[in-house]
Amino acid sequence: MICFPDTQEKIPTIPVHLTRVGVTGVKKLLKIERENKRPIILLPTFDAFVDLPSKQRGIHMSRNPEAISEVLEEVVERNVLELESLCAEIVNSLLKKHKYARRAEVSMESDFMFRKRSPITHKRSQEMTKIMADAVGYRDRDEVIIRKMIGAEVVGMTVCPCAQETIKEAARQELIKFLDKETTEKVLETVPIASHNQRGKGMIMIEVPEDHTIRGEDLIKIIEESMSSPVYELLKRPDENAVVIEAHRNPMFVEDCVRNMIHRIVKEFPHLPDDTLVTVRQINEESIHRHNAFAEKVATMGELKYEIEELNNKMGGQLDKTA
Repeated sequence: MICFPDTQEKIPTIPVHLTRVGVTGVKKLLKIERENKRPIILLPTFDAFVDLPSKQRGIHMSRNPEAISEVLEEVVERNVLELESLCAEIVNSLLKKHKYARRAEVSMESDFMFRKRSPITHKRSQEMTKIMADAVGYRDRDEVIIRKMIGAEVVGMTVCPCAQETIKEAARQELIKFLDKETTEKVLETVPIASHNQRGKGMIMIEVPEDHTIRGEDLIKIIEESMSSPVYELLKRPDENAVVIEAHRNPMFVEDCVRNMIHRIVKEFPHLPDDTLVTVRQINEESIHRHNAFAEKVATMGELKYEIEELNNKMGGQLDKTA
């Protein structure tokens, strides 16, 4: 058998440490069986990296997709449901295969299908969203420390409050020409006021500490409920009417969506440790501008709990009655 040279082990011409080296876009089929429920079918895409010492020319690249494949085969047999734990196992495998690495990182993203009924006619449809998972591992002497995260990205609808207020004022000036003041205000309170809309994309990534479980479906629900209205793949006319009216009665800035998600996260996961890292993001694709609107919050659960508790105290407990 021919013994081929290990070119990766050679000293590089420019000996500089590299933070992340690996593979991106590794697609796999993952079928997870569940008792008395339909199986979950995912087509996830993986990115897998390790760091590279300054004295080594390259990583052994084939070991990264190899680690992904091996762990997925084991997971299918054991029916592991937690995607973030799957990523953590791949990280652990990478550090075993790359003895020279002190850090490994794996991220996963997949379309995820869930079923939903339209608001009025209750038509069932398949809705698609994104679920994500990350894991980062550090070699600390003989111990490997891994932090893992689960997340979701959901599309919804937002209505601009600013434009709505200007249109409302313009309508008031027109209505008052032929209606008395009291009737004008009743009309404005009753009839949904027009505004421009955005397709919103809400995202939550939340760390999953050991001995804790966070369901992706719970994150999807939080994101959907934090915008002006959910969107649906299938809507009949009564459904369309209900969605548009709901959205225009619940206008949201991009900043409002992020704050709503934060409030709901604190209410849903008060048991998580204070050092749990949370990232919340909203991007609204503007309809009357060429740019998009963006808002984000990155904080620990302890920081979020403190902010929400302080605000609730100032409001005399009224915040807990919302969301």
